Amino acid sequence: MQMKANRATSVDDYKLLSSFEAVRKTLKSDLYTDRLEKPLAYWVLPNDRRLPLAFLPRTLQDLLDTPFEDLSATPGVGQKKIGSLVKLLHRATEDQAPTNPFGLQDFEEKNVIPNRNGGSGLPKINRDANDVFNPELVSKLIWSKWRETVLQHQMDDEKLGYLSPSLQSLPTVIWYRPLSFYLDKTLEQIRGLKTHGEKRIRGVLEVFYVINRMLTHVRPNDHVAIRMSPRFVVPIDNWITDRLRASDLPSAQELKTQLCEPLLEQLKTDVGADIASLARGRLGVDGEIESVRAQSLRMNVTRTRVYQLLDECGRALEVRWSEGRCRLDHLMDRFRREGRPDHREAMEMFANVIDLLFPGKQLMPPS
Repeated sequence: MQMKANRATSVDDYKLLSSFEAVRKTLKSDLYTDRLEKPLAYWVLPNDRRLPLAFLPRTLQDLLDTPFEDLSATPGVGQKKIGSLVKLLHRATEDQAPTNPFGLQDFEEKNVIPNRNGGSGLPKINRDANDVFNPELVSKLIWSKWRETVLQHQMDDEKLGYLSPSLQSLPTVIWYRPLSFYLDKTLEQIRGLKTHGEKRIRGVLEVFYVINRMLTHVRPNDHVAIRMSPRFVVPIDNWITDRLRASDLPSAQELKTQLCEPLLEQLKTDVGADIASLARGRLGVDGEIESVRAQSLRMNVTRTRVYQLLDECGRALEVRWSEGRCRLDHLMDRFRREGRPDHREAMEMFANVIDLLFPGKQLMPPS
């Protein structure tokens, strides 16, 4: 039985080799020179399976110049994936490109190396299931393109933590690090930096990925500039502007829906649901304000530990929305000037939001 299995494998390998050499000869002819600089990912269709992910960023020229033995010896690439490679190469010989190819950008955005359970193998951050970032698929070409996008839109001074999909994916010590720190470095140099393990590299590359994904098709303009901002900030900032112009002051219920809930939702993303729940209790969003003592007893930790956890909320919002305290102070000034006894509940809630989530002392992590 073992001999038959080995013989069958040898026959299959020979067929793949023959098919590869045939399609290689075809693509090397003058008829297909316009396709050789495209990445293999260009020929991938959405329903393709068993993709040879290690080959997708590489151009057809590069693949065709690589001996079949070397391709077969690539880590993580077995016989079935070599078969998929040959299939994609044959697809590249067709008269027309696929009607719905992934292309390079879609390859960056949609491909993911599954783990044993069928998931992505990446930390779960609240996002669309089809929007999965995989740092293992970032090639030299892709990294060069991402850096170019950042420079074109003059975003090199932006902080990593400001634009990260989740602060949980970044160590606190680099929340305030500007993108410029990485712009003059190759992928190999970044991976060789001290203290840059897998988690840190993933977090850094994902920020560049997000920027490129949003701006890759946007051309810089002489009189109009694009300023990126965490999504949660925009509606809150607009609400504050409207409230500063309005004749009346916001009610406690309005503060809950327009200010507290969006901030708490963002904190779930950035510091986790448990800490966001502590902040929710301290603000009294769902009823009476919870004391730190009651929270410490419920969690079976010291009150000092509860304060430490709550401090993380201020640190996260400081990097996410550094102008937040200033903007909220303007609205607090209106409360102080125009507040009446019936505004007391709203004033107390608003003051608690500022004290807890936007403390006066800047809570920056160590550099």
